[in-house]
Amino acid sequence: MTVKIVLVYQSLLGIYGDQGNSKVLARRLQWRGIDADVVMVEPGETLPRDGSIYLLGGGEDNAQTTAVRELRRGGELFTALGEGAILFAVCAGYQICGHTFTIGENDEVREGLGLLDVETRRGPVRAVGEILTTWTKPDGTTSQITGFENHGGYTTLGSQASPLARVEIGVGNDGGGTEGAVQGNVVATYPHGPVLARNPELADYLLQRALGRTLEPLSRGADEIAGLRRERLAFVRR
Repeated sequence: MTVKIVLVYQSLLGIYGDQGNSKVLARRLQWRGIDADVVMVEPGETLPRDGSIYLLGGGEDNAQTTAVRELRRGGELFTALGEGAILFAVCAGYQICGHTFTIGENDEVREGLGLLDVETRRGPVRAVGEILTTWTKPDGTTSQITGFENHGGYTTLGSQASPLARVEIGVGNDGGGTEGAVQGNVVATYPHGPVLARNPELADYLLQRALGRTLEPLSRGADEIAGLRRERLAFVRR
């Protein structure tokens, strides 16, 4: 089979290097002998409904508003998720998946996509810096997630959304000890990095959900990735 990875609106939500997440997913598929097709779609173009994984990245206030309008207009993303696709959303992409978020100096409230039971409002201080969290995987084991957060919005989770991870170092969602959100087929987080390059277990989790089966661990590239993780962990903890 071919796994279609859809990069959504990089001209709007692609300013922090989150496009790299698509490259990580594609390479980890290819190393396993699975074909990957990375498709980039911009506003005004039709979003394919047959994607396996959709990716949203970071962007500015006006870009968020435009992205929501365009995604609502076509409706293809909602259809794809309803048919089993996975959405991975980072930072601004995370915020627009909620019910509402605010933009501008006057904190104007904007309606989001409603894919996550979360609300985002301007926080007391901007969250900028390395972040380290602990993610409890579906099998009950834990893995640490490293990345770089840079967001002024603070996100509060409702009862239908579960945190992705618990914060050890950094701000996370709103300074209350949680980071990211998971609900249905949507997985969201604040860290850049790109975050999947730093955290291969999270990348494989998304792939396994998209494929509907367990993937064997990869030995290829493992030493290099482990070295990167050790360096990042040491850096954030010092």
